[in-house]
Amino acid sequence: MFISAIITIVGLSLFETVSSIDNAIINAEVLGTMSKQARSWFLLWGLIIAVFVVRGLLPWLIVWAFNPSLGPIQAFMSTLSGNLAVRNSIEKSAPILLIAGGIFLVFLFLNWLFLEEKKFGLPRTEKFFMERGVWFYAVVSALLAVITWFAIRQNNMMAFGAVMGSTLFFITHGFKQSAEKEETKLKGSVKSDFSKLLFLEIIDATFSIDGVLGAFAFTLSVPLILLGNGLGAVVVRQLTVGNIERIKKYVYLKNGAMYSILVLGVIMILHSFGFKIPEYVSPLATFIIIGGFFWKSKMHLKKFS
Repeated sequence: MFISAIITIVGLSLFETVSSIDNAIINAEVLGTMSKQARSWFLLWGLIIAVFVVRGLLPWLIVWAFNPSLGPIQAFMSTLSGNLAVRNSIEKSAPILLIAGGIFLVFLFLNWLFLEEKKFGLPRTEKFFMERGVWFYAVVSALLAVITWFAIRQNNMMAFGAVMGSTLFFITHGFKQSAEKEETKLKGSVKSDFSKLLFLEIIDATFSIDGVLGAFAFTLSVPLILLGNGLGAVVVRQLTVGNIERIKKYVYLKNGAMYSILVLGVIMILHSFGFKIPEYVSPLATFIIIGGFFWKSKMHLKKFS
Protein backbone atom coordinates (compact mmCIF):
# COMPACT_ATOMS: atom_id res chain seq x y z
CA MET A 1 0.00 0.00 0.00
CA PHE A 2 2.75 2.44 0.96
CA ILE A 3 4.85 1.59 -2.10
CA SER A 4 1.78 1.96 -4.33
CA ALA A 5 1.07 5.40 -2.85
CA ILE A 6 4.68 6.53 -3.41
CA ILE A 7 4.61 5.34 -7.04
CA THR A 8 1.31 7.16 -7.57
CA ILE A 9 2.63 10.42 -6.06
CA VAL A 10 5.83 10.30 -8.12
CA GLY A 11 3.83 9.52 -11.28
CA LEU A 12 1.45 12.40 -10.57
CA SER A 13 4.36 14.78 -9.96
CA LEU A 14 6.05 13.80 -13.22
CA PHE A 15 2.81 14.12 -15.18
CA GLU A 16 1.98 17.50 -13.61
CA THR A 17 5.49 18.81 -14.28
CA VAL A 18 5.76 17.76 -17.92
CA SER A 19 2.17 18.64 -18.82
CA SER A 20 2.74 22.14 -17.35
CA ILE A 21 5.81 23.01 -19.44
CA ASP A 22 3.75 25.37 -21.62
CA ASN A 23 2.52 27.09 -18.46
CA ALA A 24 6.09 27.46 -17.18
CA ILE A 25 7.23 28.99 -20.48
CA ILE A 26 4.42 31.57 -20.44
CA ASN A 27 5.19 32.37 -16.80
CA ALA A 28 8.89 32.88 -17.57
CA GLU A 29 8.19 35.11 -20.57
CA VAL A 30 5.81 37.40 -18.67
CA LEU A 31 7.91 37.46 -15.49
CA GLY A 32 10.83 38.74 -17.55
CA THR A 33 8.89 41.97 -18.14
CA MET A 34 8.07 42.57 -14.45
CA SER A 35 9.83 44.25 -11.56
CA LYS A 36 11.95 42.22 -9.13
CA GLN A 37 9.42 42.78 -6.33
CA ALA A 38 6.52 41.51 -8.46
CA ARG A 39 8.53 38.46 -9.52
CA SER A 40 9.32 37.67 -5.89
CA TRP A 41 5.64 37.99 -4.97
CA PHE A 42 4.60 35.62 -7.75
CA LEU A 43 7.22 33.01 -6.92
CA LEU A 44 6.19 32.97 -3.23
CA TRP A 45 2.48 33.76 -3.03
CA GLY A 46 1.79 32.52 -6.54
CA LEU A 47 3.19 29.16 -5.48
CA ILE A 48 0.97 29.09 -2.39
CA ILE A 49 -2.07 29.93 -4.51
CA ALA A 50 -1.12 27.33 -7.14
CA VAL A 51 -0.55 24.50 -4.67
CA PHE A 52 -3.00 25.12 -1.83
CA VAL A 53 -5.80 27.10 -3.49
CA VAL A 54 -6.06 26.03 -7.14
CA ARG A 55 -4.87 22.42 -6.83
CA GLY A 56 -6.54 22.16 -3.44
CA LEU A 57 -9.93 23.50 -4.49
CA LEU A 58 -10.21 21.88 -7.91
CA PRO A 59 -10.32 18.24 -6.72
CA TRP A 60 -12.85 19.23 -4.05
CA LEU A 61 -15.03 21.06 -6.62
CA ILE A 62 -14.83 18.08 -8.96
CA VAL A 63 -15.82 15.64 -6.20
CA TRP A 64 -18.70 17.91 -5.19
CA ALA A 65 -19.85 18.42 -8.81
CA PHE A 66 -20.10 14.68 -9.36
CA ASN A 67 -21.54 14.00 -5.89
CA PRO A 68 -24.00 16.89 -5.33
CA SER A 69 -25.91 14.86 -2.72
CA LEU A 70 -22.92 15.16 -0.37
CA GLY A 71 -23.14 18.93 -0.11
CA PRO A 72 -20.10 21.25 -0.27
CA ILE A 73 -18.91 20.73 3.32
CA GLN A 74 -19.26 16.95 3.30
CA ALA A 75 -17.61 16.79 -0.13
CA PHE A 76 -14.69 18.82 1.20
CA MET A 77 -14.34 16.62 4.29
CA SER A 78 -14.51 13.52 2.11
CA THR A 79 -11.39 14.63 0.27
CA LEU A 80 -9.48 14.50 3.55
CA SER A 81 -11.09 11.56 5.35
CA GLY A 82 -11.48 7.86 4.79
CA ASN A 83 -15.18 7.69 5.64
CA LEU A 84 -16.44 4.44 4.10
CA ALA A 85 -19.93 5.73 3.20
CA VAL A 86 -18.52 8.82 1.53
CA ARG A 87 -15.88 6.76 -0.28
CA ASN A 88 -18.60 4.46 -1.61
CA SER A 89 -20.54 7.49 -2.83
CA ILE A 90 -17.50 8.79 -4.67
CA GLU A 91 -16.76 5.38 -6.19
CA LYS A 92 -20.40 5.11 -7.32
CA SER A 93 -20.09 8.40 -9.20
CA ALA A 94 -16.60 7.53 -10.48
CA PRO A 95 -17.73 6.39 -13.98
CA ILE A 96 -19.27 9.82 -14.63
CA LEU A 97 -16.13 11.62 -13.45
CA LEU A 98 -13.80 9.26 -15.31
CA ILE A 99 -15.59 9.49 -18.65
CA ALA A 100 -15.68 13.28 -18.40
CA GLY A 101 -11.97 13.46 -17.60
CA GLY A 102 -11.15 10.87 -20.25
CA ILE A 103 -12.98 12.76 -23.00
CA PHE A 104 -11.26 15.98 -21.93
CA LEU A 105 -7.79 14.42 -22.11
CA VAL A 106 -8.38 12.59 -25.42
CA PHE A 107 -9.69 15.81 -27.00
CA LEU A 108 -6.66 17.66 -25.61
CA PHE A 109 -4.36 15.15 -27.30
CA LEU A 110 -6.25 15.25 -30.62
CA ASN A 111 -6.15 19.06 -30.65
CA TRP A 112 -2.37 18.89 -30.25
CA LEU A 113 -2.04 16.13 -32.85
CA PHE A 114 -4.13 17.83 -35.53
CA LEU A 115 -3.72 21.56 -34.93
CA GLU A 116 -0.76 22.60 -32.76
CA GLU A 117 2.66 23.45 -34.17
CA LYS A 118 5.18 20.92 -32.90
CA LYS A 119 8.59 19.35 -33.29
CA PHE A 120 7.78 16.00 -34.87
CA GLY A 121 8.69 13.26 -32.42
CA LEU A 122 7.06 10.59 -34.59
CA PRO A 123 7.57 12.34 -37.95
CA ARG A 124 5.42 10.27 -40.30
CA THR A 125 2.47 9.92 -37.94
CA GLU A 126 2.42 13.47 -36.58
CA LYS A 127 3.04 15.08 -39.97
CA PHE A 128 0.21 13.01 -41.49
CA PHE A 129 -2.30 14.34 -38.97
CA MET A 130 -0.97 17.92 -39.07
CA GLU A 131 -1.58 17.99 -42.82
CA ARG A 132 -5.20 16.99 -42.16
CA GLY A 133 -5.88 19.48 -39.37
CA VAL A 134 -9.29 20.44 -40.79
CA TRP A 135 -10.49 16.98 -39.76
CA PHE A 136 -10.03 17.69 -36.04
CA TYR A 137 -13.61 18.84 -35.39
CA ALA A 138 -15.09 16.01 -37.45
CA VAL A 139 -13.01 13.42 -35.57
CA VAL A 140 -13.81 14.69 -32.06
CA SER A 141 -17.51 15.09 -32.92
CA ALA A 142 -17.74 11.53 -34.25
CA LEU A 143 -15.76 10.20 -31.29
CA LEU A 144 -18.03 11.99 -28.81
CA ALA A 145 -21.12 10.64 -30.58
CA VAL A 146 -19.85 7.04 -30.46
CA ILE A 147 -18.76 7.17 -26.80
CA THR A 148 -21.99 8.91 -25.77
CA TRP A 149 -24.02 6.22 -27.57
CA PHE A 150 -22.35 3.43 -25.61
CA ALA A 151 -22.52 5.47 -22.40
CA ILE A 152 -26.29 5.97 -22.75
CA ARG A 153 -26.77 2.23 -22.95
CA GLN A 154 -24.92 1.84 -19.65
CA ASN A 155 -25.85 4.96 -17.67
CA ASN A 156 -27.55 8.20 -18.74
CA MET A 157 -25.39 10.21 -16.36
CA MET A 158 -22.26 8.76 -17.95
CA ALA A 159 -23.46 10.15 -21.28
CA PHE A 160 -23.93 13.53 -19.61
CA GLY A 161 -20.40 13.23 -18.18
CA ALA A 162 -19.00 12.65 -21.68
CA VAL A 163 -20.71 15.82 -22.92
CA MET A 164 -19.42 17.73 -19.88
CA GLY A 165 -15.87 16.59 -20.64
CA SER A 166 -16.22 17.90 -24.20
CA THR A 167 -17.71 21.19 -22.97
CA LEU A 168 -14.92 21.69 -20.42
CA PHE A 169 -12.30 21.05 -23.09
CA PHE A 170 -13.63 23.71 -25.47
CA ILE A 171 -14.05 26.25 -22.64
CA THR A 172 -10.49 25.82 -21.34
CA HIS A 173 -9.12 25.58 -24.89
CA GLY A 174 -10.63 28.99 -25.65
CA PHE A 175 -9.01 30.47 -22.53
CA LYS A 176 -5.63 28.98 -23.47
CA GLN A 177 -5.76 30.39 -27.00
CA SER A 178 -6.65 33.79 -25.59
CA ALA A 179 -3.79 33.49 -23.08
CA GLU A 180 -1.23 32.77 -25.78
CA LYS A 181 -2.29 35.91 -27.67
CA GLU A 182 -2.30 37.99 -24.49
CA GLU A 183 1.14 36.70 -23.49
CA THR A 184 2.57 38.01 -26.78
CA LYS A 185 1.10 41.45 -26.06
CA LEU A 186 2.30 41.52 -22.44
CA LYS A 187 5.95 40.84 -23.32
CA GLY A 188 6.31 44.28 -24.85
CA SER A 189 3.60 46.14 -22.98
CA VAL A 190 3.66 48.74 -20.25
CA LYS A 191 0.77 47.23 -18.34
CA SER A 192 1.02 47.26 -14.56
CA ASP A 193 2.66 44.40 -12.68
CA PHE A 194 -0.67 43.83 -10.96
CA SER A 195 -2.37 43.17 -14.33
CA LYS A 196 0.37 40.75 -15.28
CA LEU A 197 0.19 38.94 -11.93
CA LEU A 198 -3.57 38.58 -12.30
CA PHE A 199 -3.06 37.22 -15.82
CA LEU A 200 -0.51 34.66 -14.59
CA GLU A 201 -2.80 33.42 -11.82
CA ILE A 202 -5.72 32.99 -14.23
CA ILE A 203 -3.47 31.13 -16.68
CA ASP A 204 -2.15 28.88 -13.93
CA ALA A 205 -5.70 27.98 -12.91
CA THR A 206 -6.63 27.19 -16.53
CA PHE A 207 -3.58 25.03 -17.19
CA SER A 208 -3.97 23.19 -13.87
CA ILE A 209 -7.27 21.66 -15.03
CA ASP A 210 -5.35 19.28 -17.33
CA GLY A 211 -3.23 17.99 -14.46
CA VAL A 212 -6.07 17.67 -11.97
CA LEU A 213 -8.37 15.79 -14.34
CA GLY A 214 -5.52 13.57 -15.49
CA ALA A 215 -4.73 12.81 -11.86
CA PHE A 216 -7.97 10.85 -11.51
CA ALA A 217 -6.53 8.31 -13.97
CA PHE A 218 -3.91 7.56 -11.30
CA THR A 219 -6.15 7.45 -8.24
CA LEU A 220 -9.48 8.58 -6.77
CA SER A 221 -7.68 9.44 -3.51
CA VAL A 222 -7.76 13.23 -3.31
CA PRO A 223 -4.98 13.47 -0.66
CA LEU A 224 -2.63 11.63 -3.03
CA ILE A 225 -3.69 13.93 -5.87
CA LEU A 226 -2.97 16.97 -3.70
CA LEU A 227 0.48 15.66 -2.77
CA GLY A 228 1.44 14.62 -6.30
CA ASN A 229 0.10 17.66 -8.12
CA GLY A 230 1.35 20.01 -5.40
CA LEU A 231 4.87 18.62 -5.70
CA GLY A 232 4.65 18.94 -9.48
CA ALA A 233 3.54 22.57 -9.14
CA VAL A 234 6.59 23.32 -6.97
CA VAL A 235 8.86 21.79 -9.63
CA VAL A 236 7.19 23.89 -12.35
CA ARG A 237 7.85 27.05 -10.32
CA GLN A 238 11.52 26.08 -9.99
CA LEU A 239 11.71 25.56 -13.76
CA THR A 240 10.15 28.99 -14.22
CA VAL A 241 12.83 30.61 -12.05
CA GLY A 242 16.06 29.35 -13.53
CA ASN A 243 15.90 26.39 -15.89
CA ILE A 244 13.26 27.18 -18.49
CA GLU A 245 15.75 27.86 -21.30
CA ARG A 246 17.40 24.52 -20.63
CA ILE A 247 14.06 22.73 -20.59
CA LYS A 248 13.13 24.32 -23.94
CA LYS A 249 16.09 22.50 -25.48
CA TYR A 250 14.44 19.15 -24.73
CA VAL A 251 12.24 19.56 -27.77
CA TYR A 252 10.27 16.31 -27.53
CA LEU A 253 9.12 16.59 -23.90
CA LYS A 254 5.81 18.12 -25.02
CA ASN A 255 5.29 15.11 -27.30
CA GLY A 256 5.83 12.79 -24.35
CA ALA A 257 3.36 14.76 -22.25
CA MET A 258 0.70 14.60 -24.95
CA TYR A 259 1.07 10.87 -25.61
CA SER A 260 0.86 10.20 -21.87
CA ILE A 261 -2.29 12.36 -21.81
CA LEU A 262 -3.76 10.16 -24.56
CA VAL A 263 -2.99 6.98 -22.62
CA LEU A 264 -4.41 8.40 -19.38
CA GLY A 265 -7.55 9.57 -21.19
CA VAL A 266 -8.11 6.12 -22.70
CA ILE A 267 -7.54 4.47 -19.31
CA MET A 268 -10.13 6.76 -17.72
CA ILE A 269 -12.71 5.99 -20.41
CA LEU A 270 -12.08 2.25 -20.11
CA HIS A 271 -12.37 2.48 -16.31
CA SER A 272 -15.70 4.28 -16.67
CA PHE A 273 -17.08 1.35 -18.68
CA GLY A 274 -15.98 -1.14 -16.04
CA PHE A 275 -12.69 -2.39 -17.44
CA LYS A 276 -10.36 -3.37 -14.61
CA ILE A 277 -6.94 -1.81 -15.14
CA PRO A 278 -4.33 -2.14 -12.34
CA GLU A 279 -3.42 1.11 -10.56
CA TYR A 280 0.25 0.79 -11.47
CA VAL A 281 -0.51 1.02 -15.22
CA SER A 282 -1.03 4.82 -15.24
CA PRO A 283 2.23 5.80 -13.47
CA LEU A 284 4.17 3.09 -15.33
CA ALA A 285 2.89 4.29 -18.71
CA THR A 286 3.73 7.88 -17.75
CA PHE A 287 7.31 6.95 -16.76
CA ILE A 288 7.88 4.95 -19.95
CA ILE A 289 6.39 7.45 -22.41
CA ILE A 290 7.89 10.60 -20.92
CA GLY A 291 11.19 8.81 -20.28
CA GLY A 292 11.32 7.68 -23.92
CA PHE A 293 10.76 11.17 -25.30
CA PHE A 294 13.18 12.65 -22.78
CA TRP A 295 15.84 10.26 -24.08
CA LYS A 296 14.93 11.17 -27.67
CA SER A 297 15.28 14.86 -26.76
CA LYS A 298 18.64 14.21 -25.13
CA MET A 299 19.93 12.40 -28.22
CA HIS A 300 18.69 15.26 -30.41
CA LEU A 301 20.41 17.81 -28.17
CA LYS A 302 23.63 15.82 -28.20
CA LYS A 303 23.53 15.50 -32.00
CA PHE A 304 23.05 19.21 -32.67
CA SER A 305 25.04 20.73 -29.78
